[in-house]
Amino acid sequence: MTKGRMEAFSDGVFAVIITIMVLEIKSPRGAGLTALRPILPAFCSYVLSFVYVGIYWNNHHHLLQAAQHVSGSVLWANLHLLFWLSLTPFATAWMGENLFAPWPTALYGVLLLFSGIAYYILTKLLIAHHGKDSTLAASIGTDRKGALSIVIYAASIPLSFLQPRIACAGYVIVAVMWLIPDPRIERGLRQ
Repeated sequence: MTKGRMEAFSDGVFAVIITIMVLEIKSPRGAGLTALRPILPAFCSYVLSFVYVGIYWNNHHHLLQAAQHVSGSVLWANLHLLFWLSLTPFATAWMGENLFAPWPTALYGVLLLFSGIAYYILTKLLIAHHGKDSTLAASIGTDRKGALSIVIYAASIPLSFLQPRIACAGYVIVAVMWLIPDPRIERGLRQ
């Protein structure tokens, strides 16, 4: 199967997720800068989630650039990833509206963990579909950064109940790790 429909559908879902997230931020009551203070937690959770959705979109794009075609199992794995990502607006709003309380912060971490696992599964299925000697397999390699991300998410979830700010710091650390450009796939495609 060609990958075009999967790419187009996924791009649409990513766009809808970002749109829903921004619509969850309510306008402040008042015209002064102090009126922004009450919505600051919602805005901060939005920024973190926007960065995460952007990271997933960017990496998904690169992943599919290295893929030549898809299979039924790849389509289902992609839907699995999109399912977890589609819950981002809910978790983002809940965490921001409740000032990063333990349960919303933990749920946010669970969402990040399951999204990370779903992306890992998608990657492994694409590699299996294209072969161990493919450009895609060579580009991804051992994916230590992906494995480390999952470990940090898993550690941050219980930390949400002890100190939500430390858990959020874990989420930010993973986002920063992925903001640093990862040239593996682009380098693999050039070779």
